[in-house]
Amino acid sequence: MKLFRMLGRSIRDAVKSVIRNFSLSLASISCITITLIIVAVAIIASLNVQNFTEAIEKDMTIVVFVENDAEKEEVEKIESKIKEIPNVEKYTYQTKQEVKEKMQEESEVFNTVLNNWEDEESPLKDTFQVKVKNVEKIKATAERIGRIEKVSVVRYGEGMVDKMVTAFASVEKVTYGIVIALVLVTVFLIINTIKLTISARKKEIGIMRLVGASNLTIKLPFIIEGMILGLFGSIVPVLITTYGYLAFYKHFDGYLYSKLIQLIQPEPFIYQTALAVIGIGILVGMIGSASAVKRYLKI
Repeated sequence: MKLFRMLGRSIRDAVKSVIRNFSLSLASISCITITLIIVAVAIIASLNVQNFTEAIEKDMTIVVFVENDAEKEEVEKIESKIKEIPNVEKYTYQTKQEVKEKMQEESEVFNTVLNNWEDEESPLKDTFQVKVKNVEKIKATAERIGRIEKVSVVRYGEGMVDKMVTAFASVEKVTYGIVIALVLVTVFLIINTIKLTISARKKEIGIMRLVGASNLTIKLPFIIEGMILGLFGSIVPVLITTYGYLAFYKHFDGYLYSKLIQLIQPEPFIYQTALAVIGIGILVGMIGSASAVKRYLKI
């Protein structure tokens, strides 16, 4: 019961403090709001980059062309050797007739051209389409498949794939770094802003210490005050990022530049991001307040 009474009293004192020191509270809220907007944008960007990377990795396929004179037993041997490669996740096999039919279905131009070719004239080959587990090892996997007997050619978008994987990995690391840096900057700014509030009340803290109040009794209202400031400071960033992302998604029809670069669907993504922003706001508010009041609790 004593703990609940202390908690209730701390919440009451925190709310009174926010109202009583409105100008300083407003400065803290504004500081949190500005930095959280940037943090929220960085989070959305980093998660979308991660989504782009994963989508591209899923679509990356090694196409294995089998020599035309390969017998059925030799094709089965190629299949068994592909299956043995640790980095191979799955594969599909298509005869050149199936490849021809698929190409004819996909394009009227291909349909016209391929209809004029007899089977013995067709340049098409039986193929294996191979998906890999780790796209970073796709080159080594392709080279290993290329050494299998009766494999004619192996293609996976050499050069372009390697550059795309490297580029997306770099962008992903940079965006994560920005998010972490912004959170640290936010904590630093809040600590210094809340210090102004607490500095103006150091006499109040001194009196509380003189009458025998414990460190927890003194610190708890300030921590709750930091939570309140963090909560209020996260409201505007949540509204801006939620409705901003919805508008952005609708404007670009869910993708950037091409269907390959898909944006994350707004729901439940925007709600998860909103919760993350609120959580960061409350957490940095608590850390900022606790750090700022700590210096006045030293004996």
